[in-house]
Amino acid sequence: MVGPCDVLAVGAHPDDVDLGCGATVARLANRGLRVGILDLTAGELGTRGDVTLRRREAESAGEALRAAWRSCLGLPDGGLRLEADDQLAAVVGMLRTAVPRAVLLPHPGDPHPDHVSAAGLVVRGVFLAGLARWRAELGSASRPRLLLTYPGPRQLFEPVVVVDASAVYERKRAALAAHASQFEPSAGPPTHLSSGHFLAAIEGRDRACGNLIGSEFGEGFGAVGPISAEEVAWLLGGTR
Repeated sequence: MVGPCDVLAVGAHPDDVDLGCGATVARLANRGLRVGILDLTAGELGTRGDVTLRRREAESAGEALRAAWRSCLGLPDGGLRLEADDQLAAVVGMLRTAVPRAVLLPHPGDPHPDHVSAAGLVVRGVFLAGLARWRAELGSASRPRLLLTYPGPRQLFEPVVVVDASAVYERKRAALAAHASQFEPSAGPPTHLSSGHFLAAIEGRDRACGNLIGSEFGEGFGAVGPISAEEVAWLLGGTR
């Protein structure tokens, strides 16, 4: 199912993209862009759910967001390492296959170690993917033009770009509901994620972010390096 896409949204675990930028994925898909979702790990260290169940839930969540495809690299949960050549090669191979113009990735200031490592793998992978002489067997060199970072669920930061998510927020709620093993109270032993407070905090953050631009819901992003105004305009398809 993996193929060329306009935007690639990357997360360390099967629910990271949905939590951090799910509404933006839905908005971009509404605009007619092909959005791929890449989960680096299967989330096998999670307290609830097994790999098979979480994969099925992730696929349902991707459908709720109308992503063009969703794939999992199967890298080790709890073991993402920037220095691991095999992990870096896997990321570069995916970037050269998907050839996205823009990438949405975890913010490097996230307190979760896997999220920090995921950010580092993607940023380094983006650079190496554009070098024709680095692992040429992984495909033709290509490099995205825009890198935007989304916050983790326990991270507060000042965004440089806020996307109005109000019109598609129900799709984000549907995607998060698809991850029932993680968030549904009756699906397993009690955890912070299943408490109800966790998802309420995510929605509260998105309301607060939307308030910054005068909308009901918003998703905020940082940036890797200087960003092109033209690329942001292309991404969001601004209307008058």
